[in-house]
Amino acid sequence: MTLLEVDDIHTYYGQSHILEGVSLDIADGEVVALLGRNGVGKTTTMRSILQLTPPRTGSVRFRGEELVGKQTSEVAAAGIGWIPEDRRIFSQLTVEENLRVSVPDPDGVANALESAFDTFPILEERRGQDAGTLSGGQQQMLAIARGLVGDNDLMLVDEPSEGLAPQIVADVGEALLKASQEVPLLLVEQNLQMALDLADRFYVLDHGQIVDKGDAAAVSAEDDRLRRHLSA
Repeated sequence: MTLLEVDDIHTYYGQSHILEGVSLDIADGEVVALLGRNGVGKTTTMRSILQLTPPRTGSVRFRGEELVGKQTSEVAAAGIGWIPEDRRIFSQLTVEENLRVSVPDPDGVANALESAFDTFPILEERRGQDAGTLSGGQQQMLAIARGLVGDNDLMLVDEPSEGLAPQIVADVGEALLKASQEVPLLLVEQNLQMALDLADRFYVLDHGQIVDKGDAAAVSAEDDRLRRHLSA
């Protein structure tokens, strides 16, 4: 079943035409990677879905419901979560407090914490530690866990490996794999190998337009088909 449908959206920053007719879809249970060089509109696509930067024209439907024209709070309430590139954890709260404030139903806190700690045992070990003192990889795991306990039906994940050491990138990849068993993902990721390992399908964005798409299993990180749109 189709979960999210983005149809021919055109999004601007002022007079700058950033997205020029972007269309994509995500089925329930899928991981979809949105690939492309820096500055081609990947984050803007996520912001358009969330109505942080609403498209001027086009449609964004979630479970058949039109999102364009709604408030971002309404999009979140509909079940779309966002893990931005800068993570936006509460650095002065503990790990457990970060998770608690992300649970929409107070009666579900205990089960939510149990689920988060089952998925990410390192977070249980550090549940009383201030989130701002965690390593970059642990902060990313906390950001992912917050998305999971937020009872989202779809998570938008923006550059989760950005600025992380290679071993930590592997840990974050494992964390996203676990998360994908719970909730569908739209993933923006510069690490092409990790993106293809996680994704069922991919779209390639270039100069604000989708220029390629397909099954992730049908391509590799070395394919010229992808590299010509991703190399600097």
